[in-house]
Amino acid sequence: MSKALFQGRHAWAAGLRIGGTATAIMAFAVMAGCTRTDSVVVGAVPDDYRTNHPIVITEKDEVIDLPVASSDHTMTPVQKVALDGFMANYDRRSGSLVRIMVPSDTANSAAASRVARDLAARMQVKGVPGGRIVTLAYKAGSPQAEAPIRVAYGRMQATTGPCGRWPDDILGNGENKHYANFGCSYQNNLAAQIANPADLIGPREQTEIDAANRVDAIREYEERGVADYVRGNREVDF
Repeated sequence: MSKALFQGRHAWAAGLRIGGTATAIMAFAVMAGCTRTDSVVVGAVPDDYRTNHPIVITEKDEVIDLPVASSDHTMTPVQKVALDGFMANYDRRSGSLVRIMVPSDTANSAAASRVARDLAARMQVKGVPGGRIVTLAYKAGSPQAEAPIRVAYGRMQATTGPCGRWPDDILGNGENKHYANFGCSYQNNLAAQIANPADLIGPREQTEIDAANRVDAIREYEERGVADYVRGNREVDF
């Protein structure tokens, strides 16, 4: 093979490689131009029912309305039972103010004033300091009405927001995430069962141990042995 022919074939092969590379680059550029890209923000929407429906601690009023007839001269047994049940949740250590709101300018205003004094005395018997009880008057609106006596006091409560929010169709959720109302009733029930909302803030101080009671409990456990009916049905040797 002549030198000229060899150089010609080498130049042709080099041009073929360059041309193929350029074609591949152009094809990639065309494909890239046709590709659709979306920006997805991950974690922008919380997917935890504890975050969507948090339990918060707030002070809210406990309220009860006690009906009073115009002929009442003292607190009735029904009013006494209702008041005792209502005040059972009152925390005497908190020193919350108890408000007795008596209707004025009504048909039963005189009877309500007499019953209100009995209510205040009953609270003091149950341990509420007299300095934390205040009697107020309120306008009932109609002189012919027999308005009730309203008793209220502030109490720390664990609560959540209202349930029943359905802003979106749950069938349209293709991402398998919690819907807006998910976990709301559970959080509300849990908050209602908490006896002392302060336990959510931090632990209580540990009390001192009863060493004598602990020794007795351990001794009783060690000396009681194993009952005969357990030995008769045992699967292991004691």
